[in-house]
Amino acid sequence: MTAASPSGDYRIAHVSLDEETIIWRNADVEQERRVAIFDLIEENSFKPLRSAERGAKGPYRLRLSVQDGRLAMEIRDQADEMLETLLIGLARFRRPIREYFAICDSYYQAIRKATPAEIETIDMARRGIHDHAAELLMERLEGKVETDFYTARRLFTLICVLHIKG
Repeated sequence: MTAASPSGDYRIAHVSLDEETIIWRNADVEQERRVAIFDLIEENSFKPLRSAERGAKGPYRLRLSVQDGRLAMEIRDQADEMLETLLIGLARFRRPIREYFAICDSYYQAIRKATPAEIETIDMARRGIHDHAAELLMERLEGKVETDFYTARRLFTLICVLHIKG
């Protein structure tokens, strides 16, 4: 489900997270957040269908937050005019988020003291969980936003950052 247009309009040009949602994060998590945002801005495919049908053109500004247990994706145009807010239930993401946190914790510990083979094994498991969650996010966005796998993957990383509870 890709949506890249020849003009590159259907993409995210700016992303922010609701800082009030984020209770705590360590240096490892902060680095994950920075990399995910940088990679997302550098290359993504993002077409909010209702806004596009109404003639709204990208690139878009995206703000992510959690409201009442749902992911709120506030989509704005480049002039910072509100286009729409998508609300996506997060119940189906609880387990992947929990698994992702657990494997990331193992990974961060491993890179400090494990063998390269052990680190690679943990990293493969981490990528598998991340990939599965990206596919789930694409499913949940179907009919609302056309995006690609790599954009969904980076968005899942940012969803995880919003769920850190110190």
